[in-house]
Amino acid sequence: MLDLVLRGGTVVDGTGEPGVRADVGIRDGRIVEVGALDEDETTMIDADGLLVVPGFVDPHTHYDAQLFWDPTASPSNVHGVTTVIGGNCGFTLAPLDPEDADYLRRMMAKVEGMPLEALENGVQWTWRDFGEYLERVEGKGLGVNAGFLVGHCALRRRIMGKDAVGNVATPEQVDAMRSLLATSLESGGLGFSTSRAFTHSDGDGEPVPSRHATPDEVLALCEEVAHHPGTTVEAITDGCLNGFSDDEIDLFARMSATAQRPLNWNVLTVDSTNPAGVERQLAAADRAAEVGGRIVALTMPILVGMNMNFANHCALFLIPGWGDVLRLPRAEAIAKLRDPAVRRSLDERAHSDEAGVLRRLTGWGTYRIGDTFSDENAALGGRTVGEIAAARGTAPFDTLLDIVIADDLRTVLWPSATDDDPASWELRAQVWTDERVLIGGSDAGAHLDRMCGAPYPTAFLADCLRGRGLLPVEQAVRLMTSVPADLFGLRHRGRIAPGFVADLVVLDPATVDAGPIQLVDDLPGGTSRLVADSVGVRHVFIGGVETVRDGAATGALPGRILRSGRDTDTVAVR
Repeated sequence: MLDLVLRGGTVVDGTGEPGVRADVGIRDGRIVEVGALDEDETTMIDADGLLVVPGFVDPHTHYDAQLFWDPTASPSNVHGVTTVIGGNCGFTLAPLDPEDADYLRRMMAKVEGMPLEALENGVQWTWRDFGEYLERVEGKGLGVNAGFLVGHCALRRRIMGKDAVGNVATPEQVDAMRSLLATSLESGGLGFSTSRAFTHSDGDGEPVPSRHATPDEVLALCEEVAHHPGTTVEAITDGCLNGFSDDEIDLFARMSATAQRPLNWNVLTVDSTNPAGVERQLAAADRAAEVGGRIVALTMPILVGMNMNFANHCALFLIPGWGDVLRLPRAEAIAKLRDPAVRRSLDERAHSDEAGVLRRLTGWGTYRIGDTFSDENAALGGRTVGEIAAARGTAPFDTLLDIVIADDLRTVLWPSATDDDPASWELRAQVWTDERVLIGGSDAGAHLDRMCGAPYPTAFLADCLRGRGLLPVEQAVRLMTSVPADLFGLRHRGRIAPGFVADLVVLDPATVDAGPIQLVDDLPGGTSRLVADSVGVRHVFIGGVETVRDGAATGALPGRILRSGRDTDTVAVR
């Protein structure tokens, strides 16, 4: 007797092979047979006319805190994501000295856009060790499977205390960090992550602890990773945004070779106006191969919707020269923004090579106005800056600044990226199938009121099935299932085959999609986040247990913490 049979669907098994009409039989949380099944079952799902695919693996999330108050990892769960990887970019909530909880909370609020009120009200910061943190997350159950890397910032803060910022670690402190990393990996951490990115500052405005580490410290920690099976490495640096320097490529290559583990980085931006820049970023993988390592770039298959405003920290603050103005007291910032010379300078620097990937934000005329806060702007909601500029007879950039000044800088803006053009999409389609690239980079669980990357699986499938059609659906499914599962060595996940865990999604190819992004007030402390519903996701199963039905969570929590060595195999770098 089978526990569950999905009957008559088109099985797209995650290997990239063409879909076939078949039944999928499940017993004790595992797939036992795929084909025409005669055996009786306790529960049957009619999948006729539907696609049956493996659960999607999101390789870059920041659900480290959210799972405490939302064990379903919404909205990723309703978009068919059954496994999330957290602890990226060097940021984790463990290991922890409880007296440093406030520092970590404020750091996470700044670098990952998690509302401080949610971190203070939704999480009990009482653990010390990484293993204890994992046990707390697993708690009474999870609506997804979750694995966590061990973040460099928490390691450094636990060993060095306040000296973690602004100081080079002594050899003894490096040894202590290495020992603490070893204990964390032995208790189930999936690997090591670090940040050397200029965009990452703590709650005091200082560079986060990992940015004060020497390359030797980073390599010592990577060397420790090599001693623990089923682990991996993740990193981010300045060049991930602005283009790698030779030194950055060399460090990434040495990190992977030293750890003897793949290293993934976030996020590769693909723009048809700079194909040489794309290849330069991917060249890091070629350098790693030369020295016995493996580097994989993460890239998103959709343009993630995000909002911004001039009053609160966002990507606009990272454009060279902009932060110097926008961080001023409000009245002073507005005075600067009224100055024609300052306006010219800001516009020029935003378009310059020094802005790197942030040049994508310079399509001023495409910015759509969201919420407004003044009588002068009351009628502008929903219109683009370009439309308003044409009506006023003013330049788009000047028009944008006039609008935000009238709202005391609080205007909600929805930018459109400048690389939403056919040539960029064709280049992306080539990049997606490059073995040096992995689909992912949603940042789900972070930047909660600014962006919503979690819906990328359904949005990507909709584009492949009924939109641009840049990839066959079988390839799109493979890139979001078996490819990430294999990179992290996830044991018996990412495919539909006998013996594999029954993490499955049943979806309607005629309607699957992501719904519109909306702001909801459902975080601890009464704070807000952006979410999007799914369309056409009929069922999601984790270990054979239905967690989503018709786009809504069922309340079942069969997920588990994925621990290195127990749930993962070591992935060779050659």
